[in-house]
Amino acid sequence: MSEFTVRRATADDSKRLTRLVRTSRAYRGDYAAMVEGYQVGGAYIEHHPVFVAVDGDDRVLGFYALLVDDAELDLAFVADSAQGRGIGRLLMEHMTGQAEAAGLRTVRVVAHPPAEEFYLRTGAVRTGTVPPTGHIHWDRPELRYDIA
Repeated sequence: MSEFTVRRATADDSKRLTRLVRTSRAYRGDYAAMVEGYQVGGAYIEHHPVFVAVDGDDRVLGFYALLVDDAELDLAFVADSAQGRGIGRLLMEHMTGQAEAAGLRTVRVVAHPPAEEFYLRTGAVRTGTVPPTGHIHWDRPELRYDIA
């Protein structure tokens, strides 16, 4: 297994994070509308706690964004080529640590349906379903991480 670390994202990471989102296999077919034209902008990265997992050559392997004011995980992605290496689990452990440091008691997740099992395996509990809105035409699982 390759070495990887988690660091705070910077505005300079914007293009790489945007590319990771737009090229994710999980968002092909019916789900493509969710990421079409999506951009992880520099201002967003600077305003919110966004953390990126990188390898020794600073290649982006995954990232997450936590909305502290809303106590919500806004984004979480692992590069297709890096899945199955523990990066997602590491990112969720890091996220819950950041949430605890921010004084949060829970973190809400409105999940991409195929990602629900991942969140459950990493400690989230299902709390309900979010109905379709806007250009999203399917129900999404709602989950919660309880913060120690």
